[in-house]
Amino acid sequence: MTANQIRPWGPGPRNAITDVAGLMVGQASDARVKSGVTVLSADAPFTAAVHVMGGAPGTRETDLLASDKTVQKVDALVLSGGSAYGLDAAGGVTDALRAAGRGYRAGPVRVPIVPAAILFDLLNGGDKDWITNPYKALGQTAYEALGETVEIGSVGAGTGAFTAGLKGGLGTASVTLPSGHVVGALVAVNALGTATVGAGPHFWAAPWELGTEFGGRGVAQDFPEPHEPLTKMTMLERMALRGNTTIGIVATDADLSQAQCTRLATAAHDGFARALVPSHTPADGDLIFAAATGAKPLRDAEADALILCHAAATVMARAISRGVHAARPAAEDPFPCWQDRFG
Repeated sequence: MTANQIRPWGPGPRNAITDVAGLMVGQASDARVKSGVTVLSADAPFTAAVHVMGGAPGTRETDLLASDKTVQKVDALVLSGGSAYGLDAAGGVTDALRAAGRGYRAGPVRVPIVPAAILFDLLNGGDKDWITNPYKALGQTAYEALGETVEIGSVGAGTGAFTAGLKGGLGTASVTLPSGHVVGALVAVNALGTATVGAGPHFWAAPWELGTEFGGRGVAQDFPEPHEPLTKMTMLERMALRGNTTIGIVATDADLSQAQCTRLATAAHDGFARALVPSHTPADGDLIFAAATGAKPLRDAEADALILCHAAATVMARAISRGVHAARPAAEDPFPCWQDRFG
């Protein structure tokens, strides 16, 4: 296998997870609460899996995604802010899917399958003194907004997200492979670690950037000591230790089994490690769903699987950096945006 065979051709026309034909994304944000919800769905159920590497995950229906479980396909995947409160977002999506006649058939009843993951954004300056949990309504609104255009930055599940020292955000990216398969990523970046090198503008994921999709600053020339991202945190930044989490989805049009999707999600975690330092900490709930529409068969199962996993890691790293790069300021933000500091 040559280097060119494992080198992606380039991004899809939207540079978004919706370059995987059939997938749609919907988002809803609440500026007052400073939080939101992002939903991935399709016109038909799709194969899905999950892999968790953080120490503090918050999830719904992820046990169902093991390859030995009865249900192999899902109707939607949900990424939400709000910590445990955000798990209600999946209820809103479930209601909307049932109203549309979607879901696993259980006798006369339809039961939509909607796994979800949440991130911790309760200390970001938004008004969290609600009487009624807002996330179920946000989930339904996000589902109703499903489409092929994916806004990035301070939107959806990334509305109130932060990293150590910079505002986080919602990112997406895609790549078309020599086999003709498409791989895309969607991620809400809310990490304990940093997405940039030291105090400068350069992203850790710079070696994987395509064009100038997150600023084109290239690779940093001076690197901090490995311990600096933690030892040089301010007290404000250390507040993030109470809860973080970067949550994402990697998707492809390849015809993959649930076991193969699990391997794709596992490989995509390398993208977290390439783009966030440190990643997968005990205080992060880092999690990646994988989704496969099955539209395109594998030509060579072993070779194609290798390339798909390589692409999953690189596209996830790019999506993370794009989310941070695109973040925009809001009132009472604890940290600045990349654009405010370096743009």
